[in-house]
Amino acid sequence: MTSVTSTSLQELIDRAEERGLAAAGLACLDRCLPLLAPDAADVLRPVWATVARGDGGAWGEAVAKARVELDGAGSGPGDEVAALVRGMLDDAPADWAVEPLREWARRCSGAALTAHAHYDATGAGPLHAGELRRQQAVLEAVAHGPTGLRRARDLSTEGGRVLRAVVSRRARTA
Repeated sequence: MTSVTSTSLQELIDRAEERGLAAAGLACLDRCLPLLAPDAADVLRPVWATVARGDGGAWGEAVAKARVELDGAGSGPGDEVAALVRGMLDDAPADWAVEPLREWARRCSGAALTAHAHYDATGAGPLHAGELRRQQAVLEAVAHGPTGLRRARDLSTEGGRVLRAVVSRRARTA
């Protein structure tokens, strides 16, 4: 993969349409979800389905249902990273509209990068760089329309596995 800069990522977010923005924010949330609720992998599946259909009417309902299912997850005191992930979900707009989705995608991007930097030994090392690459790849994939969503989900699943492995390894060595 090529080197990614935050400017190129920002440009991709700026050019994305509703489906791409929803997928970008959702992919960030999906990759970080294990930090909030390790056993909740399928909670976001209905939200992904609304993105795949481009169903703005069902988007808000699917997001609200995910919030209910994850209510109380990651509510332990002092867990700033879980709070970041919870914020991604809580901040998801109910409206399927460009500007609210763009702002959400930007916030999710920053929160995901912060979460990855937290678990990266150097703060801006390979875990953080990998997250930057995944975010760019998701936006590039969804720019190709609904067919790119499968690639976005695959990248999200892969990123979630990587983050879970790093967190697990860190817990074993702590």
